Amino acid sequence: MKPKKQSSLSRILGYAGGHKNLTLLGCILSALSAVLGLIPYVCVWAVAGNMIKSWPDLDRAAGLDRWGWTAVWTAIGSIILYFAALMSTHIAAFRTARNIRRAAMSHVLKLPLGFFTGNQSGRLRKLIDDNAGLTEDLLAHKLPDLAGTIVTPIAAVVMLFLFDWKMGLLCLLTMALALLSMCLMMGGKNAGFFHRYQKEIERMSGEAVEYVRGIPVVKMFQQTVYSFKAFYTAIKDYSDLASQYAMSCRVGQTCFLTCINGAFALLIPAALLLASGGNVRTVLVNFIFYALFAPACGQMINRIMYMSEAVMEADEAVGRLDEILDQEPMEEPKVQKRPADAAVSFDHVTFTYPGADRPALNNISFTVRPGQVVALVGPSGGGKTTAASLIPRFWDTDSGTVSIGGVNVREMDTEDLMNQVAFVFQDTRLFKESLMENIRAARPSASREEVMAAAHAAQCDDILRKLPQGLDTVVGTKGVYLSGGEQQRIALARAILKDAPIVVLDEATAFADPENEHQIQKAFELLTKNKTVLMIAHRLSTVQDADSIIVLSSGKITEQGSHASLLAQHGVYAAMWEEYRRSARWRVGNPAGGYLYAQKTGRKSRKEEAV
Repeated sequence: MKPKKQSSLSRILGYAGGHKNLTLLGCILSALSAVLGLIPYVCVWAVAGNMIKSWPDLDRAAGLDRWGWTAVWTAIGSIILYFAALMSTHIAAFRTARNIRRAAMSHVLKLPLGFFTGNQSGRLRKLIDDNAGLTEDLLAHKLPDLAGTIVTPIAAVVMLFLFDWKMGLLCLLTMALALLSMCLMMGGKNAGFFHRYQKEIERMSGEAVEYVRGIPVVKMFQQTVYSFKAFYTAIKDYSDLASQYAMSCRVGQTCFLTCINGAFALLIPAALLLASGGNVRTVLVNFIFYALFAPACGQMINRIMYMSEAVMEADEAVGRLDEILDQEPMEEPKVQKRPADAAVSFDHVTFTYPGADRPALNNISFTVRPGQVVALVGPSGGGKTTAASLIPRFWDTDSGTVSIGGVNVREMDTEDLMNQVAFVFQDTRLFKESLMENIRAARPSASREEVMAAAHAAQCDDILRKLPQGLDTVVGTKGVYLSGGEQQRIALARAILKDAPIVVLDEATAFADPENEHQIQKAFELLTKNKTVLMIAHRLSTVQDADSIIVLSSGKITEQGSHASLLAQHGVYAAMWEEYRRSARWRVGNPAGGYLYAQKTGRKSRKEEAV
């Protein structure tokens, strides 16, 4: 039998831990506050009754001070109890939201690294932080209000029929019509609005982060938000959704507000009719009571509406968090093994990205022996980065094995595996920390001298000299920014400090200018000395001296061998090499004319022809 799924509220309270009792206490105090809050209305009715019955000789009115003080003290008691209730629920709500964030982040840390390449950082922040925050309002305000809302109708219905059942029935009718309007407004085609609303907010948040990151490109080419069509479309879709919902609710909201605030429209003619055929003073006293109590009933209906909205928010928050919590964490081996050496081996490896319809890698096999340099080349989308990402278990293979030192990476402890591999990404990420902390991220226990030595080995001396605080300069503050090539050298300093036996270089010179590329190549020499190196490169000049070159195309190995042997085969690699040499000979021609001019054609620029 399939176990019954817990409600969103039960799951949220499950994160409260020992603070669940505080939530329960807050609800009880809120219910007591609601009951006390009704007593002043009875006191007002009693005072009004005594005064009207004694009119015009008000000196004969008895018990006015007693009823007055009773109203004051019960109102104060209601406020104190409600304050205590909110204090309890707020403390519990903040602790619960913290525990939800912790649980989500703890789970995220167990996910394969490839999960983060397929999810925008803005979207992940929204999923974890904002959805955990949605639970705070539910627990801190709406849940104690619900306790009061459950108790209040029972007491309210009793009070409505306590003094004059006819006026009470009219007040109850307006409450019923308001509830009906609310149900019609929030049901039907609007029932799934909140899910769509949160989805559009999440989408817009993710696209906003990508847009902000691309602002330098936008400004450089004098473009507008329309150049980021995904962001513009997200904003437009969100705007359309919100507008459509608002317009669809106008009739229901108008009816709802009219009903909860329109009791007077029924009470006044009812009071006149009742007064014409009965005791005018009694009718007047009862009218005063119902005229004051009807708005309180309207507030109760408002709380019910806001409570239903909070429940929808909680359902949505839990559902969104489940998108992360339902992700399968990286499986840890029960029996952990240690590699014998730094050899890397792919044995009939096939891998398909989640949601893709064809494999990114299809039955590939190769070995990188200890101390050997192997390069992966081929057209974009051929599977080079995918193959490299399987070594540190960014993803796990569908079939076949990736091994280090004869041990399947799935059978290695995650920490041991990460200690074996230094990965230099094509897109370098630096933290908003000092350069020393950025480099020391590879080995937090490293001393300042060791960090300086790594920076020196990575050819970072000129970077440190030009920065105001040298190694202690914080990246990203007070105008301190590094070029792509300089960031890459800092990343290389990280890898050098880590001193892992296996180095994976994913197009590490992609964004470097010629000067930076020269210095990066010098840093490579120290980084890769006596290491097992897997290099991904588009600039074929960087792989000529590799021990072996593997050509990947459409997820398959098409050629493999040394630079010389591959040229002799006159195959894919030879064609790539010839294309690379041809493109390398292109130069910018006449600056005035702005023409591109190929030296290989033998044509002269216009300036040369003029001479």
